[in-house]
Amino acid sequence: MRNRYTQTFLFSFSVLFSSSLATAAAKLTISCGSNGVERQICQSGIDAWSKKTGVPVAVFSSPNDSNDRLALYQQLLGAGSSDIDVYQIDVVWPGLLANQMLDLKTHFTPAELKAHIPGALANNQVGEKLVAIPWFTDGGVLYYRSDLLKKYGKKVPATWQELEATAKDILEKEKAAGNADLWGYVYQGRAYEGLTCNALEWIASFGGGQLFDASGKATFNNPQAVAALDWIGAQTGTIVPRGALSYSEEEARGTFQSGKAIFLRNWPYVWGLVQSDDSLVKGKVGMAALPTGKAGAPRASTLGGWSLAVSAYSKFPKEAADLVRYLTSAEEQKRRSIEGAFNPTRVALYDDAAILKKNPHLKELKPVFLSAVPRPAAQTGAKYNRFSADFWNAVHSVLSQNEKAAAALKKLEERVATYTQGGKG
Repeated sequence: MRNRYTQTFLFSFSVLFSSSLATAAAKLTISCGSNGVERQICQSGIDAWSKKTGVPVAVFSSPNDSNDRLALYQQLLGAGSSDIDVYQIDVVWPGLLANQMLDLKTHFTPAELKAHIPGALANNQVGEKLVAIPWFTDGGVLYYRSDLLKKYGKKVPATWQELEATAKDILEKEKAAGNADLWGYVYQGRAYEGLTCNALEWIASFGGGQLFDASGKATFNNPQAVAALDWIGAQTGTIVPRGALSYSEEEARGTFQSGKAIFLRNWPYVWGLVQSDDSLVKGKVGMAALPTGKAGAPRASTLGGWSLAVSAYSKFPKEAADLVRYLTSAEEQKRRSIEGAFNPTRVALYDDAAILKKNPHLKELKPVFLSAVPRPAAQTGAKYNRFSADFWNAVHSVLSQNEKAAAALKKLEERVATYTQGGKG
């Protein structure tokens, strides 16, 4: 009898010991931001989880350029590598990487998922698969010279047509007073992904939809989209400088921050920079939702931001999913917002007093993020990069006033049909 109890004890001990060894052997690697405050904030969150669980986590140094980072991810995943367990992925990558990531629906409860901004969560859904969990979000916003609007008794424009009229009136009076370097509106007009974001906002805000429907059918060639692009194309050389056709985020910000533009479309990161001590417009800037172009149409903002996904090749998927759960939790997102000004993906945090005290502009951004429009990455899947390049080139031809929107969108529709099935991605 004693031997049987001894054997049972030894067997039970061996199982527990083996389980303990398995947990102790777990070691994760995460790819998150590599530089500055993003790396520091990521590292401190990881350290807190490691201390809590006893599982060590290494940070993989990713390229800063998002295109380079995606290429590296695709190379590692294509080889079935388990070198990285948790990937930080851009909002337009779920469709590209879906086949090589875990379905996180089985690791998160419906209540946990429901806490996130609906559009941000839906953006990570590819078919029936939840590819990633939203980590921090972004969206296009309008910056304006509050001092100039006050000087001339103008309201913050609610429509693009009001923005045009306001800009023209202020420009006329400022230039008459000798301010010849001032422009009305600047944005990201270079032929690159940033222009896709701007153009999606113009089209959606004119009632032209989101480029593809839910089934994946191309819908961008419609009268409202034509009206949107023809409107913005007509602004080149009037309220918009021709130089804006080569602007990315930083060139547009630089023009506005140096006091040479009344209105700016950019991302929320600009707020801290225009209010910095070396900014020529410090204390003279306001932030608002982007205008609408048509009655009943939304004040559209393109969804930006990053999410966390777990590699299908991870040797420790349970631990990796738990790390994602911790990093995307309400407590951690609150800390990241207060310490690093990262915009939360959890709706309730936009009413958190401590966060609003540190980042009062989030009160204005809540409706922007709740209604943010995703790019058609889920619908186009692996073809997204190709479509986006074709789209931004078509839009750029309209902005450059080389062709009208109707002709550009018609040619784009025909081109997209050559690599999609019946206009579907």
